[in-house]
Amino acid sequence: MKIIHIQKEMQAVAPCVATIGFFDGVHRGHQYLIRQVTDAAREKGLQSMVITFDAHPRKVLQQYYQPQMLTTLDEKLSLLAKTGIDATAVLHFDQEMANLSAHDFMKVVLHDRLQVRKLIIGYDNRFGRHREEGFEDYVRYGKELGIEVVQAKAFSLNGIHVSSSVVRSLLQEGEVKLAHQCLGYPYTLVGKVVAGYHEGRKLGFPTANLDPSTWGKLVPGPGVYAVKVRVEKTLTLWRGMMNIGTRPTFDGTKESLEVNLFNFEENIYGKVILVSFIHRVRTEKKFNTPEELAAQLKEDQETIERLFEQDAEE
Repeated sequence: MKIIHIQKEMQAVAPCVATIGFFDGVHRGHQYLIRQVTDAAREKGLQSMVITFDAHPRKVLQQYYQPQMLTTLDEKLSLLAKTGIDATAVLHFDQEMANLSAHDFMKVVLHDRLQVRKLIIGYDNRFGRHREEGFEDYVRYGKELGIEVVQAKAFSLNGIHVSSSVVRSLLQEGEVKLAHQCLGYPYTLVGKVVAGYHEGRKLGFPTANLDPSTWGKLVPGPGVYAVKVRVEKTLTLWRGMMNIGTRPTFDGTKESLEVNLFNFEENIYGKVILVSFIHRVRTEKKFNTPEELAAQLKEDQETIERLFEQDAEE
Protein backbone atom coordinates (compact mmCIF):
# COMPACT_ATOMS: atom_id res chain seq x y z
CA MET A 1 0.00 0.00 0.00
CA LYS A 2 1.33 3.40 -0.96
CA ILE A 3 1.02 6.11 1.74
CA ILE A 4 0.69 9.71 0.58
CA HIS A 5 1.12 12.50 3.15
CA ILE A 6 -0.59 15.55 1.69
CA GLN A 7 1.07 18.90 2.56
CA LYS A 8 4.29 17.12 3.55
CA GLU A 9 4.96 15.87 0.05
CA MET A 10 3.29 15.87 -3.32
CA GLN A 11 3.60 12.48 -4.92
CA ALA A 12 2.23 11.81 -8.37
CA VAL A 13 -1.05 9.93 -8.05
CA ALA A 14 -3.02 7.96 -10.60
CA PRO A 15 -6.76 8.49 -11.21
CA CYS A 16 -8.62 6.56 -8.54
CA VAL A 17 -11.80 5.36 -6.91
CA ALA A 18 -11.75 6.63 -3.32
CA THR A 19 -13.56 6.86 -0.04
CA ILE A 20 -12.98 9.37 2.75
CA GLY A 21 -13.29 9.24 6.51
CA PHE A 22 -11.38 9.09 9.77
CA PHE A 23 -11.56 5.27 9.85
CA ASP A 24 -10.81 4.94 13.55
CA GLY A 25 -10.47 1.24 14.31
CA VAL A 26 -10.78 0.15 10.65
CA HIS A 27 -13.66 -2.04 11.87
CA ARG A 28 -15.71 -4.47 9.80
CA GLY A 29 -18.01 -1.69 8.60
CA HIS A 30 -14.97 0.17 7.26
CA GLN A 31 -13.62 -3.04 5.76
CA TYR A 32 -16.94 -3.62 3.97
CA LEU A 33 -16.87 -0.07 2.59
CA ILE A 34 -13.27 -0.46 1.41
CA ARG A 35 -14.15 -3.72 -0.42
CA GLN A 36 -16.74 -1.73 -2.36
CA VAL A 37 -13.99 0.76 -3.30
CA THR A 38 -11.52 -1.92 -4.41
CA ASP A 39 -14.22 -3.74 -6.40
CA ALA A 40 -15.29 -0.53 -8.16
CA ALA A 41 -11.66 0.40 -8.89
CA ARG A 42 -11.03 -3.01 -10.42
CA GLU A 43 -14.11 -2.66 -12.64
CA LYS A 44 -12.97 0.75 -13.87
CA GLY A 45 -9.29 -0.15 -14.21
CA LEU A 46 -8.34 2.57 -11.70
CA GLN A 47 -6.35 2.69 -8.47
CA SER A 48 -8.20 2.36 -5.15
CA MET A 49 -7.64 4.88 -2.38
CA VAL A 50 -8.63 5.60 1.22
CA ILE A 51 -8.47 9.27 2.21
CA THR A 52 -8.06 9.90 5.93
CA PHE A 53 -6.65 12.48 8.37
CA ASP A 54 -3.60 12.71 10.62
CA ALA A 55 -5.62 14.10 13.55
CA HIS A 56 -9.21 13.80 14.71
CA PRO A 57 -11.07 16.81 13.25
CA ARG A 58 -12.82 17.54 16.56
CA LYS A 59 -9.45 17.76 18.31
CA VAL A 60 -8.48 20.56 15.91
CA LEU A 61 -11.83 22.34 16.09
CA GLN A 62 -12.43 21.99 19.84
CA GLN A 63 -9.45 23.08 21.93
CA TYR A 64 -10.10 20.87 24.95
CA TYR A 65 -11.54 17.81 23.20
CA GLN A 66 -9.57 14.65 23.93
CA PRO A 67 -10.77 11.84 21.66
CA GLN A 68 -10.58 8.29 22.96
CA MET A 69 -9.18 6.54 19.94
CA LEU A 70 -9.47 2.90 18.93
CA THR A 71 -6.26 3.08 16.89
CA THR A 72 -3.18 5.26 16.64
CA LEU A 73 -2.34 6.61 13.18
CA ASP A 74 0.34 3.93 12.72
CA GLU A 75 -2.10 1.18 13.76
CA LYS A 76 -4.73 2.56 11.41
CA LEU A 77 -2.32 2.59 8.46
CA SER A 78 -1.24 -0.96 9.25
CA LEU A 79 -4.86 -2.15 9.33
CA LEU A 80 -5.67 -0.28 6.12
CA ALA A 81 -2.72 -1.98 4.40
CA LYS A 82 -4.33 -5.35 5.17
CA THR A 83 -7.53 -4.41 3.30
CA GLY A 84 -5.90 -4.60 -0.13
CA ILE A 85 -6.34 -0.88 -0.86
CA ASP A 86 -3.75 0.47 -3.32
CA ALA A 87 -3.05 3.76 -1.54
CA THR A 88 -3.93 5.77 1.55
CA ALA A 89 -3.75 9.57 1.46
CA VAL A 90 -3.18 11.11 4.90
CA LEU A 91 -4.44 14.69 4.95
CA HIS A 92 -3.02 17.15 7.45
CA PHE A 93 -6.17 18.43 9.14
CA ASP A 94 -5.82 22.00 10.38
CA GLN A 95 -7.98 25.10 10.61
CA GLU A 96 -7.31 25.99 6.98
CA MET A 97 -8.66 22.65 5.82
CA ALA A 98 -11.57 22.87 8.27
CA ASN A 99 -12.60 26.17 6.64
CA LEU A 100 -12.93 24.63 3.17
CA SER A 101 -16.49 24.25 1.93
CA ALA A 102 -17.48 20.81 0.67
CA HIS A 103 -17.28 22.10 -2.91
CA ASP A 104 -13.80 23.58 -2.45
CA PHE A 105 -12.60 20.44 -0.68
CA MET A 106 -13.86 18.28 -3.53
CA LYS A 107 -12.23 20.52 -6.14
CA VAL A 108 -8.89 21.33 -4.49
CA VAL A 109 -8.19 18.11 -2.61
CA LEU A 110 -10.19 15.32 -4.24
CA HIS A 111 -10.15 16.39 -7.88
CA ASP A 112 -6.99 18.46 -8.32
CA ARG A 113 -4.58 16.77 -5.91
CA LEU A 114 -5.79 13.20 -5.63
CA GLN A 115 -7.43 12.71 -9.07
CA VAL A 116 -10.54 11.08 -7.61
CA ARG A 117 -12.82 9.94 -10.42
CA LYS A 118 -15.35 8.07 -8.28
CA LEU A 119 -16.10 8.75 -4.60
CA ILE A 120 -17.90 6.16 -2.51
CA ILE A 121 -19.37 7.78 0.61
CA GLY A 122 -20.13 5.99 3.86
CA TYR A 123 -23.81 6.15 4.79
CA ASP A 124 -23.27 8.72 7.60
CA ASN A 125 -20.18 10.54 6.35
CA ARG A 126 -20.13 14.32 5.96
CA PHE A 127 -17.25 16.64 5.19
CA GLY A 128 -16.65 20.30 4.46
CA ARG A 129 -16.96 23.38 6.69
CA HIS A 130 -19.22 22.68 9.70
CA ARG A 131 -20.40 19.52 7.87
CA GLU A 132 -23.12 21.80 6.48
CA GLU A 133 -23.85 19.87 3.30
CA GLY A 134 -24.96 16.33 2.61
CA PHE A 135 -24.93 13.56 0.05
CA GLU A 136 -27.14 15.27 -2.55
CA ASP A 137 -24.81 18.29 -2.49
CA TYR A 138 -21.77 16.06 -3.03
CA VAL A 139 -23.49 14.41 -6.01
CA ARG A 140 -24.21 17.82 -7.54
CA TYR A 141 -20.66 19.10 -7.02
CA GLY A 142 -19.29 15.82 -8.36
CA LYS A 143 -21.19 16.19 -11.63
CA GLU A 144 -19.67 19.64 -12.05
CA LEU A 145 -16.14 18.38 -11.30
CA GLY A 146 -16.25 15.05 -13.09
CA ILE A 147 -16.40 12.95 -9.92
CA GLU A 148 -19.05 10.23 -9.74
CA VAL A 149 -20.41 10.20 -6.17
CA VAL A 150 -22.25 7.15 -4.86
CA GLN A 151 -23.42 6.04 -1.44
CA ALA A 152 -21.93 2.85 0.01
CA LYS A 153 -24.02 -0.10 1.11
CA ALA A 154 -24.33 -0.23 4.89
CA PHE A 155 -22.94 -3.06 7.03
CA SER A 156 -24.62 -4.61 10.05
CA LEU A 157 -23.68 -7.53 12.28
CA ASN A 158 -26.49 -9.46 13.97
CA GLY A 159 -28.65 -6.36 13.87
CA ILE A 160 -25.87 -4.05 15.11
CA HIS A 161 -24.97 -1.22 12.75
CA VAL A 162 -21.21 -1.30 13.18
CA SER A 163 -19.53 2.07 13.70
CA SER A 164 -16.56 3.44 15.63
CA SER A 165 -18.89 4.97 18.22
CA VAL A 166 -20.67 1.62 18.72
CA VAL A 167 -17.33 -0.12 19.26
CA ARG A 168 -16.29 2.55 21.78
CA SER A 169 -19.55 2.09 23.69
CA LEU A 170 -19.08 -1.68 23.78
CA LEU A 171 -15.56 -1.33 25.13
CA GLN A 172 -16.62 1.18 27.76
CA GLU A 173 -19.22 -1.36 28.91
CA GLY A 174 -16.60 -4.11 29.03
CA GLU A 175 -18.15 -6.00 26.10
CA VAL A 176 -14.78 -6.85 24.60
CA LYS A 177 -15.90 -10.06 22.88
CA LEU A 178 -18.67 -8.26 20.98
CA ALA A 179 -16.26 -5.42 20.21
CA HIS A 180 -13.90 -8.06 18.79
CA GLN A 181 -16.67 -9.29 16.49
CA CYS A 182 -17.36 -5.73 15.28
CA LEU A 183 -13.69 -4.91 14.77
CA GLY A 184 -12.70 -8.23 13.24
CA TYR A 185 -9.75 -8.45 15.65
CA PRO A 186 -9.27 -8.11 19.44
CA TYR A 187 -9.09 -4.56 20.75
CA THR A 188 -5.50 -3.76 21.78
CA LEU A 189 -4.29 -1.18 24.27
CA VAL A 190 -0.74 0.17 24.08
CA GLY A 191 1.12 1.44 27.12
CA LYS A 192 4.41 1.72 28.95
CA VAL A 193 5.04 -0.36 32.09
CA VAL A 194 5.42 2.03 35.03
CA ALA A 195 5.91 1.78 38.80
CA GLY A 196 2.82 0.54 40.64
CA TYR A 197 1.61 -0.21 44.16
CA HIS A 198 3.21 -3.71 44.43
CA GLU A 199 0.10 -5.09 46.13
CA GLY A 200 -0.25 -7.80 43.48
CA ARG A 201 3.24 -9.16 44.20
CA LYS A 202 2.39 -9.46 47.89
CA LEU A 203 -0.67 -11.51 46.95
CA GLY A 204 1.31 -13.83 44.70
CA PHE A 205 0.18 -12.14 41.47
CA PRO A 206 2.88 -9.67 40.37
CA THR A 207 1.54 -7.15 37.89
CA ALA A 208 2.85 -4.83 35.22
CA ASN A 209 1.21 -1.44 35.67
CA LEU A 210 0.29 0.20 32.41
CA ASP A 211 0.31 3.87 31.46
CA PRO A 212 -1.51 4.22 28.12
CA SER A 213 -1.88 8.02 28.23
CA THR A 214 0.81 8.74 25.62
CA TRP A 215 -1.19 7.04 22.88
CA GLY A 216 -4.60 8.53 23.73
CA LYS A 217 -6.41 5.24 23.24
CA LEU A 218 -9.69 4.28 24.86
CA VAL A 219 -9.44 2.25 28.08
CA PRO A 220 -12.14 -0.44 28.40
CA GLY A 221 -14.56 -0.30 31.32
CA PRO A 222 -13.61 -1.48 34.83
CA GLY A 223 -13.32 -5.20 35.42
CA VAL A 224 -11.10 -8.25 35.16
CA TYR A 225 -10.19 -9.43 31.66
CA ALA A 226 -8.53 -12.36 29.94
CA VAL A 227 -5.81 -10.79 27.80
CA LYS A 228 -2.93 -11.67 25.52
CA VAL A 229 0.18 -9.52 25.86
CA ARG A 230 3.10 -8.81 23.57
CA VAL A 231 6.21 -6.99 24.76
CA GLU A 232 7.73 -4.47 22.34
CA LYS A 233 10.23 -5.85 19.81
CA THR A 234 9.08 -9.43 20.45
CA LEU A 235 6.55 -11.70 18.76
CA THR A 236 5.54 -13.96 21.67
CA LEU A 237 1.96 -13.62 22.94
CA TRP A 238 1.65 -14.23 26.69
CA ARG A 239 -1.60 -15.16 28.36
CA GLY A 240 -2.62 -13.05 31.31
CA MET A 241 -5.33 -11.30 33.29
CA MET A 242 -5.85 -7.59 33.59
CA ASN A 243 -7.66 -5.53 36.19
CA ILE A 244 -8.92 -2.09 35.30
CA GLY A 245 -10.30 -0.10 38.19
CA THR A 246 -9.60 1.81 41.38
CA ARG A 247 -8.37 -1.04 43.63
CA PRO A 248 -11.32 -0.78 46.06
CA THR A 249 -9.97 -3.50 48.40
CA PHE A 250 -7.08 -1.11 49.15
CA ASP A 251 -9.34 1.98 49.25
CA GLY A 252 -7.90 3.28 45.99
CA THR A 253 -9.45 6.24 44.19
CA LYS A 254 -7.31 6.59 41.07
CA GLU A 255 -7.85 4.29 38.08
CA SER A 256 -5.06 1.77 37.54
CA LEU A 257 -4.40 -0.78 34.82
CA GLU A 258 -2.59 -3.86 36.10
CA VAL A 259 -1.79 -6.98 34.10
CA ASN A 260 -0.52 -10.29 35.45
CA LEU A 261 1.28 -12.38 32.82
CA PHE A 262 1.05 -16.13 33.37
CA ASN A 263 4.36 -18.05 33.64
CA PHE A 264 6.34 -14.87 32.98
CA GLU A 265 9.29 -13.68 35.07
CA GLU A 266 11.10 -11.08 32.95
CA ASN A 267 11.63 -7.51 34.10
CA ILE A 268 9.71 -5.32 31.63
CA TYR A 269 9.66 -2.08 33.62
CA GLY A 270 9.89 0.87 31.22
CA LYS A 271 9.00 -1.22 28.17
CA VAL A 272 5.97 -0.77 25.92
CA ILE A 273 3.48 -3.64 25.89
CA LEU A 274 0.44 -4.36 23.76
CA VAL A 275 -2.55 -5.82 25.62
CA SER A 276 -5.28 -7.52 23.56
CA PHE A 277 -8.63 -8.00 25.29
CA ILE A 278 -10.17 -11.45 24.74
CA HIS A 279 -12.84 -11.95 27.44
CA ARG A 280 -14.28 -10.03 30.37
CA VAL A 281 -14.34 -12.31 33.41
CA ARG A 282 -16.07 -10.21 36.06
CA THR A 283 -16.70 -6.72 37.34
CA GLU A 284 -14.38 -5.06 39.84
CA LYS A 285 -15.30 -5.86 43.43
CA LYS A 286 -14.23 -4.78 46.92
CA PHE A 287 -13.10 -7.65 49.17
CA ASN A 288 -13.04 -7.63 52.95
CA THR A 289 -9.41 -8.72 53.16
CA PRO A 290 -6.39 -9.07 50.86
CA GLU A 291 -6.60 -12.83 51.44
CA GLU A 292 -10.12 -12.93 49.99
CA LEU A 293 -8.86 -11.00 46.96
CA ALA A 294 -5.94 -13.43 46.52
CA ALA A 295 -8.36 -16.37 46.55
CA GLN A 296 -10.53 -14.66 43.93
CA LEU A 297 -7.50 -13.92 41.75
CA LYS A 298 -6.56 -17.60 41.82
CA GLU A 299 -10.10 -18.45 40.73
CA ASP A 300 -9.94 -15.77 38.01
CA GLN A 301 -6.71 -17.25 36.65
CA GLU A 302 -8.24 -20.72 36.50
CA THR A 303 -11.31 -19.33 34.72
CA ILE A 304 -9.14 -17.50 32.20
CA GLU A 305 -7.01 -20.58 31.51
CA ARG A 306 -10.21 -22.54 30.80
CA LEU A 307 -11.47 -19.82 28.46
CA PHE A 308 -8.21 -19.86 26.51
CA GLU A 309 -8.36 -23.64 26.22
CA GLN A 310 -11.95 -23.43 24.96
CA ASP A 311 -10.90 -20.82 22.40
CA ALA A 312 -8.11 -23.10 21.18
CA GLU A 313 -10.59 -25.92 20.65
CA GLU A 314 -13.02 -23.83 18.58
